[in-house]
Amino acid sequence: MPARHLIIGGGTAGMNAIRTIREEERMRGLDPSEISLVSAERPYSRMVLPYYLWGTISESHVYTAPPAALTAWKVKALIGRKAKRLDPAAQTLTLDDEAKVEFDDCLIATGSRAAKAPIRGADGPGVHCFWTLDEAKDVIAGMPSGSRVVMVGAGFIAFTILNAILARGAKLTIVEVAPRILPRMVDDACAGIVERWLEHHGVAVRTGATVTKIEQVGGRRKLSFKKGDPLTADLIIMATGIRTNLEWLQGSGIETAAEAPGGILVDDHLRSSAQAVYAAGDVARGRNLITGAAEVHAIEPTAQEHGRVVGANMSGRDVAYRGSLLMNIVEVAHLDVASFGQWEDSKADVYTALRPGRSEYRKLLFHGGRLTGAVICGPAEAVWTTNDVGMLKGLVYSGVDLSAWKAHLKANPFDIKPAFIALRTTSRLLPETILGRPSQSPQLPQTVAL
Repeated sequence: MPARHLIIGGGTAGMNAIRTIREEERMRGLDPSEISLVSAERPYSRMVLPYYLWGTISESHVYTAPPAALTAWKVKALIGRKAKRLDPAAQTLTLDDEAKVEFDDCLIATGSRAAKAPIRGADGPGVHCFWTLDEAKDVIAGMPSGSRVVMVGAGFIAFTILNAILARGAKLTIVEVAPRILPRMVDDACAGIVERWLEHHGVAVRTGATVTKIEQVGGRRKLSFKKGDPLTADLIIMATGIRTNLEWLQGSGIETAAEAPGGILVDDHLRSSAQAVYAAGDVARGRNLITGAAEVHAIEPTAQEHGRVVGANMSGRDVAYRGSLLMNIVEVAHLDVASFGQWEDSKADVYTALRPGRSEYRKLLFHGGRLTGAVICGPAEAVWTTNDVGMLKGLVYSGVDLSAWKAHLKANPFDIKPAFIALRTTSRLLPETILGRPSQSPQLPQTVAL
């Protein structure tokens, strides 16, 4: 009898697990297993929603696995259904229509959802999140050219859609409760560069601002603050964080972390406290590559890696996961901004360099000879910015010993290329595939029927 794999969630982690199961079976000559996918929505990529908002891609290009692809993969797709109750002992999932799905092993990859700040009036008309395709459609419908838009929250999520908002001809104001923008991604010096860059490109920024209420006034939205003058807007986008979709697991016995942001506790194979149940992506509290601590990294690269590791293990391999590298990379009105690893660490040796007239910044953090964190900022048109983003990521990820180069990098934080090349970092990175091999996903139908 073929193994019965259950994938709960059609996002990045879930789809990568399905692809990897089929890859492994094809490469190793295994008989196809049974795969069931439970997904509340048709599988699509949240990462391309900013391009959909911009208008540079159509809706058909948002979807990652149209029905033809799922049929080609021989996946039993339960689309539009939600997980209601999991019984790990009986190896059974109950759906929201009370139907039951039996499994030999399953992956929980139910992802996360936007979390609105507890602001009076935040649930009113003209106040949106931007996390799902339906929410993206609502934003597009409510934002004709010339609209006044206020974005509440200045974190990574907000900045992924900033360019699209400007491209649609909106007048944008960003409001952030923290003392600086991008508070969980960059330090004060880098945030200052980004803020000045935004203001130069016509974006108003208000930091240290607490919204107290949102009112509907004359067909527009009025935001009041604890301090400062109110703002009016045609449309408000709430980018105030995310919350994992794990409420349905209550009573299952699956161990989750008590401290925020929660997450399912997993081992180095991404198994939960129940041997036959895996977790991946935004819901998994896995190993931080740099520190070894158990953390939730709600970022696309981690979801991809988690999905591939779980898929390989479901297919019978024994794959341990090294851990995920916390990273954020965003382009803001042609300014590249990125951070990797432990970019804020009081115990690290920290080397910084700032070129304010050129909007360029570097921050390198070391523990001994290892680069454990970095921040980079610079104009996207500068070739060195693009190249150095990749090299900094490679140096942090590989853990290469930079002891012989620390003095040079302390004096010249912008000059990392010689160290990257001299230490043959690329040759160290090439073998560092998640599964010890390249991806071998089959060619699948590309036509999407809407």
